[in-house]
Amino acid sequence: MWLYILVFVLTFFIMEFMAWFTHKYVMHGFLWSLHKDHHRKDHDSWFERNDTFFIFYALVSIGFFLLWRYDILAIGLAIGLGIFAYGLTYFLVHDIFIHQRFKIFRNANSRYGKAVRRAHKMHHKHINKEHGECFGMLLFPYKYWKKS
Repeated sequence: MWLYILVFVLTFFIMEFMAWFTHKYVMHGFLWSLHKDHHRKDHDSWFERNDTFFIFYALVSIGFFLLWRYDILAIGLAIGLGIFAYGLTYFLVHDIFIHQRFKIFRNANSRYGKAVRRAHKMHHKHINKEHGECFGMLLFPYKYWKKS
């Protein structure tokens, strides 16, 4: 039981690195064509091509559920749930809290909330794929914790 909890927690935290890596080297790299509408807002739809990355990670999570379900990988459920939990957290923090795709959590005023919004705002000041900063979501440089 403890192994599964440990794998779940480790998977969740590894996903922060995966999000950073994917954002920096894939989204701002060879798949910029899918991510650029997230920076430029030059589209009329509520959906963005950038949402494709959510589908990719959902499929990876489902893959681990299937590996567990068919007795191929015993810890597949823990890994799949860790990826799912990170994806849900990402959706809540990035899409709802930061970008306000749904108008809730607007008045959240915690120190962490202000810092995460500040770091993300610095990321979005770059409308092109070059010269970006703050590619993670939950973890970011200490300087963004300072009061502005």
